[in-house]
Amino acid sequence: MDIFGIPIQAFLGQLLLGLVNGSFYAMLSLGLAVIFGLLGIVNFAHGVFYMMGAYVAFVSVDVFGLNYWLALLLGPLLVGALGVLLERTLLKHLYKIDPIYGLLLTFGLALICEGIFREFFGVSGQSYAVPEMLQGATNLGFMILPNYRAWVVLASLSVCLGTWFVIERTRLGSYLRAGTENPQLVQAFGINVPLMVMLTYGAGCGLAALAGVLAAPVIQINPLMGSNLIIVVFAVVVIGGMGSILGAIITGVVLGLIEGLTKVFYPEASNIVVFVIMAIVLMIRPAGLFGKEA
Repeated sequence: MDIFGIPIQAFLGQLLLGLVNGSFYAMLSLGLAVIFGLLGIVNFAHGVFYMMGAYVAFVSVDVFGLNYWLALLLGPLLVGALGVLLERTLLKHLYKIDPIYGLLLTFGLALICEGIFREFFGVSGQSYAVPEMLQGATNLGFMILPNYRAWVVLASLSVCLGTWFVIERTRLGSYLRAGTENPQLVQAFGINVPLMVMLTYGAGCGLAALAGVLAAPVIQINPLMGSNLIIVVFAVVVIGGMGSILGAIITGVVLGLIEGLTKVFYPEASNIVVFVIMAIVLMIRPAGLFGKEA
């Protein structure tokens, strides 16, 4: 059976690849949206935290002999702790000034971290094996579904929706939103706003690292893997609306699928389709699809 002259197995396989990429886009753009929406920081170092998560998993398994599941927990925790340290020492001084300073600082941090990792690991890619429990594939009749790719999609979307629920539907989320709009009032009620801000930034960095750990068995790990992806993720955030949690999740998944379909029908445009969509959206709705107009 063919779809538009393309075998259905090839079509669905490319659609699955687009869904996997969309899951990574969603998780990374979610972390960016959380940090910008709650802290007002344009975190250009987000791609580096994604890369660090992948390398933490690689070192944990290859050097220290830990299993994949421990690495999946260790990566976000270590990178999140690094994010907390950066927020307390550097970023906390930039909250009341123009956001361009936060962008420049995080961009500089990204360049420094990439240089350090290139010095230690080189520029060639490192392979990371799929965990034994998730190896193999499942025959669905109409296509062969790799078990690990199915796990990536399920885990990514579960984390994204869980994060959205915490921020939008719980008391903790209401404290976070109130703390960004009127920190003095929230502080007067006995809530430690600086602690909330610090943990929010650490959680955003941890989300990027979690995406890196999930991506490690799918792609070649290298120090530039974050910088190669972060521009697309920024485009996803702009299309969804800066600071919109739900917009980041939905837009990330949908654009991943669109990119996958573009590779089927017009491969030459697959690298630019996201930016074309961004340009169209900005002309029609500058605040993004889910963003609030100023």
